[in-house]
Amino acid sequence: MTTIAIQAELAPARNKPTIYPEPFATRMAGRTVQALGDLFGLHNFGINRVTLAPGGVSALRHAHRLQDEFVYVLVGQPTLITNEGETMLQPGMCAGFKAGTGNAHHLVNRSADDCIYLVVGDRTPGDRASYPDDDIVAQADDAGKWHFFHKDGIPY
Repeated sequence: MTTIAIQAELAPARNKPTIYPEPFATRMAGRTVQALGDLFGLHNFGINRVTLAPGGVSALRHAHRLQDEFVYVLVGQPTLITNEGETMLQPGMCAGFKAGTGNAHHLVNRSADDCIYLVVGDRTPGDRASYPDDDIVAQADDAGKWHFFHKDGIPY
């Protein structure tokens, strides 16, 4: 049965909070992801509703080689951290990250309240993500599954 429409905040959270290996997985403890696009069987792009608890981070600061990303803030005031520095976001604000620019980014919730935002990204196969602040790189295979390596090429 195909899902036609849902109330987004009622969508189930992902069972597995992150695909990062340790020691990075525990850094995602303040993040809850609801994979909205998956509920509708979308293949070309993903749409996630993300809640960051106070102190939570969206991801390790990263840049994609092939996949574009877009975020739209619904609730709260997350801090966007990019190569250019920090920007406080508010509800109604959005940001986009063009693939291949090397502009590493993530959101951090430094407030006392939850932040909720939508993130949209394409699912171009063979993407690679770099993480300038951490000893990790990610490579997506042709099926879209991510594999993680140390920067020297040793797998996690």
